[in-house]
Amino acid sequence: MNSNVGSTDQALRTAVGAVAGVASIAILGQAVSLPAVLSPVLGLVAMVMLTTATVGTCPIYSMFGIDSCPRGSTQR
Repeated sequence: MNSNVGSTDQALRTAVGAVAGVASIAILGQAVSLPAVLSPVLGLVAMVMLTTATVGTCPIYSMFGIDSCPRGSTQR
């Protein structure tokens, strides 16, 4: 697969994934008083964001023809 996630996008996805993961764990540990149903949802968001940031390819971007890599880039 060709890379379609640029470096800024990867950093943003990593940050969102980390925050969602921490929030998910905080809900499970009852450190945050949010509905428990949010924990698996945030966990899934965290996994998707961190995976797409690591791999450098987003299937949704591919479906819509979006590419956040700089033009002429040879990333991955």
